[in-house]
Amino acid sequence: MDGCDCIEPLWPTDDLLVKYQYISDFFIALAYFSIPLELIYFVKKSSFFPYRWVLIQFGAFIVLCGATHLINLWTFTTHTKTVAMVMTIAKVSTAVVSCATALMLVHIIPDLLSVKTRELFLKNKAEELDREMGLIRTQEETGRHVRMLTHEIRSTLDRHTILKTTLVELGRTLGLEECALWMPSRSGSSLQLSHTLRHQITVGSSVPINLPVVNQVFSSNRAIIIPHTSPLARIRPLAGRYVPPEVAAVRVPLLHLSNFQINDWPELSAKSFAIMVLMLPSDSARKWHVHELELVEVVADQVAVALSHAAILEESMRARDLLMEQNVALDLARREAEMAIRARNDFLAVMNHEMRTPMNAIIALSSLLLETELTPEQRLMVETVLKSSNLLATLINDVLDLSKLEDGSLELEIKAFNLHAVFKEVMSFIKPIASIKRLSVSVMLAPDLPLCAIGDEKRLMQTILNISGNAVKFTKEGHITLVASIVKADSLREFRTPEFHPTASDDHFYLKVQVKDTGCGIGPQDVPHVFTKFAHPGGNRGLNGSGLGLAICKRFVSLMGGHIWIDSEGTGRGCTATFVVKLGVCDNTNTYQQQVTPLVWPSSADSDLSAPSAPKVLPDGRGSTS
Repeated sequence: MDGCDCIEPLWPTDDLLVKYQYISDFFIALAYFSIPLELIYFVKKSSFFPYRWVLIQFGAFIVLCGATHLINLWTFTTHTKTVAMVMTIAKVSTAVVSCATALMLVHIIPDLLSVKTRELFLKNKAEELDREMGLIRTQEETGRHVRMLTHEIRSTLDRHTILKTTLVELGRTLGLEECALWMPSRSGSSLQLSHTLRHQITVGSSVPINLPVVNQVFSSNRAIIIPHTSPLARIRPLAGRYVPPEVAAVRVPLLHLSNFQINDWPELSAKSFAIMVLMLPSDSARKWHVHELELVEVVADQVAVALSHAAILEESMRARDLLMEQNVALDLARREAEMAIRARNDFLAVMNHEMRTPMNAIIALSSLLLETELTPEQRLMVETVLKSSNLLATLINDVLDLSKLEDGSLELEIKAFNLHAVFKEVMSFIKPIASIKRLSVSVMLAPDLPLCAIGDEKRLMQTILNISGNAVKFTKEGHITLVASIVKADSLREFRTPEFHPTASDDHFYLKVQVKDTGCGIGPQDVPHVFTKFAHPGGNRGLNGSGLGLAICKRFVSLMGGHIWIDSEGTGRGCTATFVVKLGVCDNTNTYQQQVTPLVWPSSADSDLSAPSAPKVLPDGRGSTS
C-alpha cells in the first residue's frame, strides 16, 4: 500500500495557473455582461419580435452566469464567509434560471419551427406572386399585340384585305414560318385553301370537311395543337430533312357571312366556321406557349367581327346600288306617268270641247222637239234619244271630275252660299221623277240649320243630288226622306273613324245629311264595295249606271273634310246613305234673307232615271234627268 500510487497527491497552488484562471473568469464575466446589453438593444429595435419575455429570461440567465464567474475571482485567494454565501446564492440562482430557460425553450422551439414554416410559405407565395406578375406582364404584352393586330385588321372593310392583313401580322408577331386560312366551299363538303402567308402552296387546295382533325377543330373554341402530318398542316412543300414543327389550328366563326372563295363570294355558306392554321419554324425546337395560343384565339374572334362588319358594309353597298337602280326606275316611271297624265289631260280637254258641245246641242234640240206636236211613236223615239244623250253627257262629266280628283288638280271653290237653297234645288230636280214613279219625297231641315254657310256649293249639291238620285232610281215604291241637321259637339266622337277625326270649333260646323229610301236595299256582302269605281253591287239590280257616282261622292266628301257611309238591313229593306261634311260659319246672313233663286247645277253620275218624263233644259244647255 505504501508503494501504491492510485490516489493523485494534492497539487499545490500554482500562481501562474491561478493567474490564467483569474484572467479567464474576468473575460468570461465581461462577455456574459455584454450579451444582455446586446439583447436589450435588439429587443428595443425589434418591436415586432414576439418573444421578448423569453429574451429577458435568457438575459437574466447570462447575467447570473457572468456574476458567478465574477464572484469566483475572489475565491482564488483566502476569502470570507460572505463571499462564499454570495457565491452560493449566485450559483443557486443561476441553476434555477438556467433550468427555467431550458424548460421554456422546449415550448419555444416548435413555435420557432412554425415560424420557419411560415417563412417557407411566404417564400412560396412570393415565388407564386412573381410567376403571376410574369403572367400579367405576358398578358399585357399579348394585349398589346392584340390591340395592334385589331387595329391593323379593322383598318379596312375589304374582306380579302382583312384576311391577308391577319396572316401578315400574325406571322410577324409570332415569328411564324407559314400561316394559312381554310374556308368552306360553296357546297359545304370540303375546305379550300384561300389565303397563305408565304404563298408556298397554290391556293385552291381542298380537304374533306368530315376529317377527324377538322371536326376536332370545329368542336373546340380554343386553339389546339394538330399533328404536322395532318392534311390541314400541308401548307408548304416538303424539302430536305427538317425538325417537325409544331402546328396550331383555331376555328374562325363566320358570322352570317358568305362562303369565301378564291375569286368569288357566294351567297350562302354551308359551314359556320373557317380554320386558321399556324406553323412555327421547322429549324428550331420552339414550342407553342399558352399566351401565344390565347393571342391566336383572340385574333380569330376579332377577324370574325371584322368580317361580319365587312359583310354588312358590302350588303349595305349592294342595297344602296339596288336602291339607286330602283330610284332611277322610279324616276323614269314618274316621268312616263307625268307624260301619260299630260296626254290624258290633253285628251280630256279635247273630249270636253269636242264631245260636250254637240251633246248639249242634241239635248237642247231634243227638248225643243218634245214641245212640238208629235205622234206617240215619234215622242217615244225622241225621249229615247234625249235619255241616251243625258246618260252620255252625265258620263262625260263624271269622267272629267274623276280625272281631276285622281290627278289632284280638282280644287274646291270655297265661298259663302245659301245652304237652304241647295236642298230646295235638289228637290226641284228629283221631285218630278219621283212623282212619275209615284214615290213620296220629303225633306226635313233642322231648325238650327244655318241659312248661310261657307264651302264648295257645287260639290255639296252634286253629292246630295247623286245620293238622292240613286235613292229615286233604286226605289220602285214607298218614300224617300232627306234629313239635314248639325252634328252637336258632344256627338262628334260617334262619327270618328281611322280616317275621320272631327273636332269642334267656333269657326266651322259639321253638316249631317241622311237620305233614306224604301228601295231594294243592299246585301251585307256588297256594302263595302259601293264606293268602288265601276262597281255594281248586286249587279246593279238590273238598272243602268256607270258605277262612278258614289266613288266621286266619296272623293268630294273627303275633300270637304267629311265622311260618308251606307247602312242597309239587307236586300229588299231599303238603305240609308249618310255623310258628314265640314262647312264654315258665315257671319253675314242678310244677303240670303231674300227670295231663294234656283241654282244651275249639272246632274250626277248615277242619278240618271229611267222614267219616261220630259227632261228639264238648264240655261247653259246641259240636260238634267229630272
